[in-house]
Amino acid sequence: MPEIRWDWLQRHADDIQIMTVQHLEITGLSMALALAVALPVAVAVRNRRVPFAVAAGVADVLYTIPSLALFALLLPYTDIGRTPAVIGLAAYALSMIVRNTVVGLRGVPAVVRDAAVGQGLTPRQVLVRVELPLALPAIMTGVRLATVSTVGIATVAAFVGGGGLGELIWDKGIQREMFLTPILAGTVLTTALAIALDALLAGAQWLLTPWARRGRT
Repeated sequence: MPEIRWDWLQRHADDIQIMTVQHLEITGLSMALALAVALPVAVAVRNRRVPFAVAAGVADVLYTIPSLALFALLLPYTDIGRTPAVIGLAAYALSMIVRNTVVGLRGVPAVVRDAAVGQGLTPRQVLVRVELPLALPAIMTGVRLATVSTVGIATVAAFVGGGGLGELIWDKGIQREMFLTPILAGTVLTTALAIALDALLAGAQWLLTPWARRGRT
């Protein structure tokens, strides 16, 4: 088994920290963009079968495009750097968020909606005060899945100059005759980030859905 160079990790600790922060930034920006697009789309198509099928189909097609190919297609319009990485990663996250949001909204009991309307709430108020809160567990499930996926795919951002832990894996490891130490470090850190972000989102979901906790007791 190849030896891990702990001295190399110590010498490059600052660079590794910078790459880790870059990876978090790319992931955060991508998820913010994906949510800004996916949530309004999901709300708009939640009660419309054909528009939902079209929106979900487009999102699914985007998800099937190989990441390198998608980033390359974006380069003529965005130039090299973080922008194509963020747009591409956001596109991959759309499918999970749109589908889970629609599932959550459709799962709100009709009797609850009717009761809200009977109390004089407008359709917008019903959406904001009733439907979205009740759909939050399903929405958060989609967000968690998309976030974990984004953390992993973000390693490919290094190929378009997006930074992140992909540089540790590719530039410092694979391109240097398969230098194992940075490859393992990048892999471990990427996995740790995915687990940590998923745990944070799970905690946020727990705090934001007290009625779900009471329902389990």
